[in-house]
Amino acid sequence: MRYHLLLSFVFFSTLLNAQERWQQRVKYKMDVNLNSETHVIKGKQSAEYFNNSPDTLKVIYYHLYWNAFQPGSMMDVRNRELGRRVVNGRTDWEAKVADKIVNLKPDETGYQKIIMIKMNGRLQKSTQYETILKVILDRPILPKTKALFETEFEARVPVQVRRSGRDNAEGVKYSMSQWYPKISEYDEQGWHPTPYIAREFYGIWGDYEVNITANKNLVIGASGYLQNPAEIGYGYEEPGVKVNRPAGNTLTWKFIAPNVHDFVWAADPDFKHVTKKVREGLVLHALYKISQPHLEKQFDELPARAKATYNNKAAFVSAYQKEWETVLDRAEKGLPYIEQHFGAYPYKQYSFIQGGDGGMEYPMATLLKGAGDGVVFHEWMHSWYQMMLGTNESLYAWMDEGFATFAENRVIAWIKGESMEKAQDGDYTAYFNLVKSEVEEPLTTHADQFESRYGYATSSYSKGAVFLEQLGYIIGAENRDKVLLEYYRKFRFRHPNLNDFMRISENVSGLQLDWYPGYFVNTTKTIDYGIDSLWQEGSKIMIRLNRVGKMPMPVDLMLSFKDGRKHLAYIPQYLMFGAKPVEDTTVERSLHEPWRWTHPNYVVAVEGKLLDLKVVEIDPSMRMADVDRKNNKLELNW
Repeated sequence: MRYHLLLSFVFFSTLLNAQERWQQRVKYKMDVNLNSETHVIKGKQSAEYFNNSPDTLKVIYYHLYWNAFQPGSMMDVRNRELGRRVVNGRTDWEAKVADKIVNLKPDETGYQKIIMIKMNGRLQKSTQYETILKVILDRPILPKTKALFETEFEARVPVQVRRSGRDNAEGVKYSMSQWYPKISEYDEQGWHPTPYIAREFYGIWGDYEVNITANKNLVIGASGYLQNPAEIGYGYEEPGVKVNRPAGNTLTWKFIAPNVHDFVWAADPDFKHVTKKVREGLVLHALYKISQPHLEKQFDELPARAKATYNNKAAFVSAYQKEWETVLDRAEKGLPYIEQHFGAYPYKQYSFIQGGDGGMEYPMATLLKGAGDGVVFHEWMHSWYQMMLGTNESLYAWMDEGFATFAENRVIAWIKGESMEKAQDGDYTAYFNLVKSEVEEPLTTHADQFESRYGYATSSYSKGAVFLEQLGYIIGAENRDKVLLEYYRKFRFRHPNLNDFMRISENVSGLQLDWYPGYFVNTTKTIDYGIDSLWQEGSKIMIRLNRVGKMPMPVDLMLSFKDGRKHLAYIPQYLMFGAKPVEDTTVERSLHEPWRWTHPNYVVAVEGKLLDLKVVEIDPSMRMADVDRKNNKLELNW
């Protein structure tokens, strides 16, 4: 009996351990020196790597991102190959890259190389695969143990092409993203050594200690907290503190960044640095410059339609400057709504930094080319949908970009005092256009492997945003909002995936929802419902509906009568095994039998006289992504 009890205890303990969400951890310490004449950065890195997995690791992978900025690289060739195709009348490459890499001069290219790598004091052998370094370990890292990796590395900052680089279009000297040897993520699916070809990232949460030595005249903005502000100055010092910079031509900036999965910085001698305390425990920073010659050149390169929104170059420069001067005020205004609906921001600082090629998110900071509301709030919302939740962007780009787009739309609508009902309209339109284009691929497609850039962008951003708005249609908007807060609460800092999000959605709503991503994420099947016919049968109005598309959905059917009365006939989708709650208590609602997905037709009966009926409409809220809405509404003129 005691033997069997012991076996049962061992089995139960093993089962619990197998169900635990483990993840790797790293502690980086880096000392780097940037030479502003050669644009070469040299550094030493120690990385204390914690193997919290149940697996024995025989190899480890590093990302060396800047090797993508060389002619003939995977990023270069892939983008030029996409450029051979025209989609919707436009060359289908990433316009920010275009054919720039192949035309870089030898001293304009970027590179990263590890000169030496040790594990626990012993030299290790490695093989480089362009942007990936494979290190074959002389001794494996056992489960639940740690190893210390020490590297010496060298990198040249490329002329700015994509995200990283020097001398961007606005004249910012250095945009330092993807700048250091970064250990690849290992999770329950194994290693993720994703080559740097185009888009998304995935990293290990850890603690960063980064010491940057650079020319004394450079002003730096970065992830993390500056530890020596009294030696640095440039607006980082506390009011009234006298800045004592050390002698010499360089300064060493000392940053720490706890519990993040990346570290970014940017530098320019003309950065203006402003700060604003927006609530207890949070200071916002803005670092930017106004270079009139660079901005005037940008104006000259604008398409005619964009130029028409400004009277002249001076108006363009003035509008640009005003965006940066007000960015912290607008961020402060949006913060209460953001934290109420998406969760509290947990770090002590966030920096809006001019640099890069558009907008790109990083922990505690973003690189921005311009500071309009769209890019500012989109990149900031990535602090939730990527920097805190940390899905594998390469596999779930839409859970990053799409969720951030959804949140961005709502925040901007709230700031402007506009209706939330229309906040996602632009993304519905974009999704419908994608369907018509016939280049749509399932959302399960790897971010780098979409056959068209247009298909990737519209799927990840717009269809991802539609996924969340439509989820509100399925389970009720109030439930959807509860899901987002519970998702944040339970899975921040835990690398959640789609299954995690759907389990939260099911637990909050009490509905079965596996069918929803089964259709909308895993396939490109579309939604299309239509009104077929109406007739009177005794005291009831009979309405026949058709499911034209291949994807089943619940149906809100609104009946509007001549006397002003409205009635909502709600038809659950069979696979939900339940019904969403009443969303609008001012409208009478009747609950009908579920529509079985095997049946293309459905007849709904509602008390009333047909001749009193004025309008019948499927989904008046237009949250269902019905690709043909022409058959959704019937107006009766009798």
